[in-house]
Amino acid sequence: MPIDVAKPINLALQGGGAHGAVSWGVADKFLEDPRIEVAAISGSSAGAVNAVALAYGLHKGGEVGARDALESLWREVSNAGELYSPVRGNPFAYFFGGGDVVKTLSYQMFDAVTRTFSPYQLNPFDFNPLKDILKRCIDFDSLRACETTKLHISATNVRSGKVHVFECKDMTADVICASTCLPFLFKAVEIDGEHYWDGGYMGNPVLFPFFYDATSSDIVIVHVNPLERDDVPTTAPEIMNRVNEISFNSSLLRELRAISFVHKLLDDGWLKDEYRDRLRDIRIHSIRSDLALVDYDISSKFRTDWAFLKELRDKGRAIAAAWIDENYEKIGAESSVDLRAMFDGNAKIPTNSGA
Repeated sequence: MPIDVAKPINLALQGGGAHGAVSWGVADKFLEDPRIEVAAISGSSAGAVNAVALAYGLHKGGEVGARDALESLWREVSNAGELYSPVRGNPFAYFFGGGDVVKTLSYQMFDAVTRTFSPYQLNPFDFNPLKDILKRCIDFDSLRACETTKLHISATNVRSGKVHVFECKDMTADVICASTCLPFLFKAVEIDGEHYWDGGYMGNPVLFPFFYDATSSDIVIVHVNPLERDDVPTTAPEIMNRVNEISFNSSLLRELRAISFVHKLLDDGWLKDEYRDRLRDIRIHSIRSDLALVDYDISSKFRTDWAFLKELRDKGRAIAAAWIDENYEKIGAESSVDLRAMFDGNAKIPTNSGA
């Protein structure tokens, strides 16, 4: 059946280190589908890396260009990881443990050292291989003139504790490094006199720019950090991993709760007509790719061997394909997530069959 007009969506990409390769796969599948148009993108941390490559590729070469840009960037990340990743050195752990590398000596040393010393001591020259990767893969001068898609990259202002959202006109390699700046690895990134840490702390990813600066009312959130876990963590690495997941999901859940409240105001007729007309009926969609990652430990977020990244990409493509099959007709019509159920007391968070 011919496609008359592709349905526009706003794509919201979470961070999660190397686990962001799952989001690469989700985006790759969306770009492959002519029925869907990525009109605006929001990203934090690894989601910012995916977002900037996606926006640049769309700007330079449409959907094919975006797919190529994403693969090129992740290939560069893998190449750099051969030199710098703290979990690169034990192939036996990969073979016997199915990706569980938290027990490798290299990661244990890395974990111990970064808990003892700050990056101002360990990395005084602020070496960050991502910055060079970004400069090789993306022409930021060209990207700042992009009108193909809207781009929103979040970073956390260290001094104010508030989220700052950078747009296309602001894009530099420093902006992406700010959004991915884990404070135990890198010095805070200074931009125009302000200092920034990872955007995931205060917006993972931010949704509110879509309310004011997007043509589509459909927001598709690609989850990377697991919202729920069945087991209570008991080891130190497991506890740290779960603390990280909860903190990096908290800002997103706050925004979803606010959207749910507005939906309730609209549905229950609590607003006067003159106020109802000022509110957009935002439609929320959720791709639970985080469910494919619950069995990976925290150290796998630093694992960048190409086979592993492609494995995650392929998981993301399969998840996106299943989600599209089930929910395509809802794009432009209704939310595919019941936000009220999500925040109804002890109700189980919906997983959707796309996961």
